[in-house]
Amino acid sequence: MSMARSQNKYADFEGLRERAVALRREGLSRRQIRDRLHVDNNDILNRLLEGEPPPEWTKRPNAKDDLRDRARELRLQGWTYDQIQVELGCSKSSISLWVRDLPKPERRTRTREEASVIARRGWEATLRAREEERQRTKQQAAEEMGKLTDRELFVAGVALYWAEGSKSKPYSRRERVSFVNSDPNVISLFMAWLKLLRVDPASLRFAVQIHETADVTKAEAFWADHVGIETTDLMKTTLKRHNPSTNRKNTNENYRGCLRIDVRGGADLYRRIEGWWYGIVGPASAPDPENRA
Repeated sequence: MSMARSQNKYADFEGLRERAVALRREGLSRRQIRDRLHVDNNDILNRLLEGEPPPEWTKRPNAKDDLRDRARELRLQGWTYDQIQVELGCSKSSISLWVRDLPKPERRTRTREEASVIARRGWEATLRAREEERQRTKQQAAEEMGKLTDRELFVAGVALYWAEGSKSKPYSRRERVSFVNSDPNVISLFMAWLKLLRVDPASLRFAVQIHETADVTKAEAFWADHVGIETTDLMKTTLKRHNPSTNRKNTNENYRGCLRIDVRGGADLYRRIEGWWYGIVGPASAPDPENRA
């Protein structure tokens, strides 16, 4: 982008600031505001948001404060660095900084049983810390998405179908819309996308695909309820034969097989989906990022 075009882009600075402030007060992050307003200059973005505090969800809690307090408490109880490390799952260097002003505990020899208990507690603490961090990351990422616009759902649905739906091949032209997945959330997204496209619900056909050793009746009831139809409205269930030599993992009570969704008379829709997909691929792979504006 030339200097002249860049200056022209930010000519209405006050108007741009009003929009940025409004988005900030709606709870959007800096990245979301930057992408929404197409502001590529961090200095400009800082000026636009000057004086506006970040939303609470973007602030990470300082978990180390709690760890530090707990480490000091354990040290005062006579725990060693090794014991504190396995209990809290943090590094010895951090522990040393946190408790260096406290008196050292008297050294004593641990029994094998004590060492085993400490090691086990340390591993359990490490697993808890990992799981907590995993959940924090997922929650923060979910909040970063913000509100989903119709266009965002549209693009997501096109990409989802092209990844998971049936596709016509040059050697076998089958222009039909058929989608299969085992994840109820994926099915929900696909159904929302069809609704956005105003696909007639009467044109939808549903069928369960599942291993013959599973609880077929229970699976049919689950999927019918999930998409809001009666089990009698399902097409004939496809049973997959069980191969004893295959070490299947999906055998617990939550296994419900897959749901197939077909759109009757969907040839024209399929052609549009293929066109939409290549309409995404072209700008996304173009060397000029302005095509993605």
